[in-house]
Amino acid sequence: MKRSILYISSLLLFAVIFTPEPASAQEFDWRAHIEERTDEIFDQVIEWRRYFHQYPELSNREFETAAYIEEFLTGLGLEVETGIAHTGVVALLEGGQPGPVVGLRADMDALPVQSRVDLPFSPMVTGEYLGEEVPVSHACGHDTHMAMLMGVAQILTEVQEELPGTIKFIFQPAEEGAPPGEEGGAELMVAEGVMENPDLDVVFGQHISSQTPVGQINYRQGGIMAASDRFEITVHGEQTHGSTPWTGIDPITVSAQIINGLNTIVARQTELTKEAAVISVGIIRSGVRNNIIPEKAEMVGTIRTLDTEMQDKIHEDIRRTATKIAESMGATAEVEIFRGYPVTYNDPDLTEEMLPTLQDVAGSDRVVHINPITGAEDFSFFQMEVPGLYYFVGGMDPDMNPADAPPHHTPDFYINEEGMRIGVKSLARLAIDYMLEHQ
Repeated sequence: MKRSILYISSLLLFAVIFTPEPASAQEFDWRAHIEERTDEIFDQVIEWRRYFHQYPELSNREFETAAYIEEFLTGLGLEVETGIAHTGVVALLEGGQPGPVVGLRADMDALPVQSRVDLPFSPMVTGEYLGEEVPVSHACGHDTHMAMLMGVAQILTEVQEELPGTIKFIFQPAEEGAPPGEEGGAELMVAEGVMENPDLDVVFGQHISSQTPVGQINYRQGGIMAASDRFEITVHGEQTHGSTPWTGIDPITVSAQIINGLNTIVARQTELTKEAAVISVGIIRSGVRNNIIPEKAEMVGTIRTLDTEMQDKIHEDIRRTATKIAESMGATAEVEIFRGYPVTYNDPDLTEEMLPTLQDVAGSDRVVHINPITGAEDFSFFQMEVPGLYYFVGGMDPDMNPADAPPHHTPDFYINEEGMRIGVKSLARLAIDYMLEHQ
């Protein structure tokens, strides 16, 4: 009897020691899977992009775009939620193994810009913007962003059981800004709970670049894109006849001096060795006749900053400069500043941690640390909630001079679709590598 018990015990011990365990997420060859599947489905990624390019929709009006994305994600078997921030679409992919929750974001909206690029899938649609019918095109590459994220969703859903965590695919409307009088974009998505249920641990996003060679990735620790604020200055003078300016107070002359003063804020009062800053007046309105000095003048402009302390200081400098110059000339000035998108701030620790992933995908010599960009991006609202990393992938023909490549938001904007290959691979790898490191 004792021998039987010992024999059975030995067999059980042998079984425990030598029974093979199921393959873990660590053992699954994620790199090979993402590389191979990206190349295999890349024609489909191009097809998705061309659909979005041919049928662009303006901010908060991405109805057909959202329906197309919803149908695709539902077809993958994902849990899909729609109508977030008006037209946003969010899908949840819960992996077969425990791990962190990673957010991946793509923006959806197009611009009121006429496309002059002659392609078989060039847009021929119009939309309403500021009460006028306008041509619409994806002149900033958001069509590629959606297609790349759809590619990532397909590739990772195929191996759901191996996935060490959860991915939230975020398709965001109105990155270019909601229409006047409306809310929208990333800020509204955050307010409506996109970072919750389940709570995100980290968020990744990318932007195609028409002036960066295909195959290159540009990144930066800290502030990579600027905060964007709007200012309005109203100068009140005293109306009089244009032939006798001394009998009134000329608000146009006062405005000219204020503009000169605003330019000295950046040139002489801002520590530019710390970060860049920009103040630009884009609109000035005053007067109705050539021989009447008007009663008031209005200026509207933008402020771009990459540091929150500098941002606050420049706001105060603008108020002081405008009001004091007006006062010195016998006029008064009202200054209003409206905060827009915050600084797009790449968490330094997260950026350092994920840099080897980007280098492995593109090659170390093709991952470039860049100077900050004074354009703005509302991905920053996600980064205010959790650590985030935002980077650029090249979409320019490699043999082209970047100085000759049409910039974003212009009629001649053009993307080489081959650039999306690196975009799909890098976004998928960032999600997986972060999960594996934080299981």
